Amino acid sequence: MDAKINLPGESWFFKYKIYHLPFWFAYHVMWWTITIGDFGDVAHNIIYSAYSVKFLFYVVFQAFGVYFNLYFLMPRYLYTGRYVAYLGFFLSTVLICAAFIVCGYYFSAYLSDLTFKELYGRELSDYKFFFAINTLPSTVGSMTLAMSIKLTKNWIQSQKKQQDLEREKLETELKFLKSQFHPHFLFNTINSIFVLIHKNPDLASESLATFSDLMRYQLYECNENEIQLSRELSFLDDFIQLEKLRIDEQHTRLSYELNDQSAAGQTIAPFILMPFMENAFKHVSKGKDQQNRIEIEVKIDENSLDLIVGNSVSTQRNYSNEAYESRGIGLKNVQRRLDLHYGKNYQLHISESEDYFKVHLSLYFQHKKTEEFAYQ
Repeated sequence: MDAKINLPGESWFFKYKIYHLPFWFAYHVMWWTITIGDFGDVAHNIIYSAYSVKFLFYVVFQAFGVYFNLYFLMPRYLYTGRYVAYLGFFLSTVLICAAFIVCGYYFSAYLSDLTFKELYGRELSDYKFFFAINTLPSTVGSMTLAMSIKLTKNWIQSQKKQQDLEREKLETELKFLKSQFHPHFLFNTINSIFVLIHKNPDLASESLATFSDLMRYQLYECNENEIQLSRELSFLDDFIQLEKLRIDEQHTRLSYELNDQSAAGQTIAPFILMPFMENAFKHVSKGKDQQNRIEIEVKIDENSLDLIVGNSVSTQRNYSNEAYESRGIGLKNVQRRLDLHYGKNYQLHISESEDYFKVHLSLYFQHKKTEEFAYQ
């Protein structure tokens, strides 16, 4: 159950909902003014005449009926699905409150120096008239208004809560999807540096420094929903330099082209590009009897980013089914993340032939801010 916290500076006027009293006072003044057409006469009647007693009965008993309905009948019967019982108690409350309000007419006449007929133009026996024409419709109106306000408020709160839950779900899912890329990359990088230590200590030291920068980037610099595109491109460049340590340059050709016309000021979801490159390095063919290659091209302008990643695949398909399926799972995960973060503001095309796998991703910058999913 949510606990309501009253701040030290919170006014007692709002803490105890005292503001409801002037609301109902103003509500009845408004309808009385509409009925007789002169606010001055209404104010005079409330302050100086016996009509003030009748007015007080309207305010008190209708307020009682309203809050009895809102805080007792609705929680106990309406919200629990006991609709027949609720309707019966609601109608009973309306009738009882309307009946008590009629008593206000007689009480005000009793306190005044005028007869009942002089005060209201009706006989004492006209109880049913006041009940049917005045107090019953007024009570139904006030209780219906209050219930409508309450239900509308509940609906708005329910919608807000649902949006909060959806936002939390999306944030959790994004974090989960993003975290799936890190372990595989870290494992490969550490393993590559470990092998390099024995072959080329100087290059291993340089690679370790690059790896340290990547770790710092992952842990501290990319925890926001979006980061500077220039920083992500720097990360990808370091990533490619480390991955080059794992490939056999005599049998695998790597080409990387960055055409950056306008990356300044643009932002991007962190690690949204890396899985495509990671898959290329992981699943590139390694056979000596075919042309093994990885081709990466990044084109950026003020409106969009295009990433084209291609890699040769083994014509024999002699790698395990588990490894082949893992590529599909990884691509599904990153596509899910693209859907969550970019909505309709991206295009992803994947093509595969007998010996080549290619991914073309287009991200659009200009309209993304207004069409992102709800929680941003």
